[in-house]
Amino acid sequence: MTLAERVSEYVRACFTGIWIKTFEPDDALREIARLCRQQRWTLASWDIDRGLGLAGQADETDPVAHGTDPLAAIRALNALATPEGSALLVLRNFHKFLGSVKVLQALDSQLGAGKQARTFVVVLTPVVQIPVELEKQFVVVDHELPGRDQLLAIARGVACEPGDLPRQARFPRADS
Repeated sequence: MTLAERVSEYVRACFTGIWIKTFEPDDALREIARLCRQQRWTLASWDIDRGLGLAGQADETDPVAHGTDPLAAIRALNALATPEGSALLVLRNFHKFLGSVKVLQALDSQLGAGKQARTFVVVLTPVVQIPVELEKQFVVVDHELPGRDQLLAIARGVACEPGDLPRQARFPRADS
């Protein structure tokens, strides 16, 4: 099952907290963005460097909330909710901010309110460090690194010239 399929399943089941363990956050975000476009869900993403950005804007690098305050990002999710659809807020490397009582409480409140408003918090991190206060409010999803077949498909997709790929690519298998 792909990451998008798992996220879609959890959104439909109204799990308002989705924690994705990934070493490829850009890839995970692209997959989530594609899902949101297909389902016509609102998508916003936040990180400490770029602040809050709304997907689908003319310039997605222009932050909606001009700042990098993690509390403002959580609070902005309510404004993205619509009666006819779901809204997802992707928080990159957000585990670093969960030591703050204010952030922890705001996130707890938002996860509870999300069940009525159909708003979802998606955390993308390389580790799973969920505070005990939030453990039962998050479902954890592993975003696997691409496998051999996916890597070969990617290589074939970018190979433009004859000879870009070896004729018989023989790579040792990881299981041998």
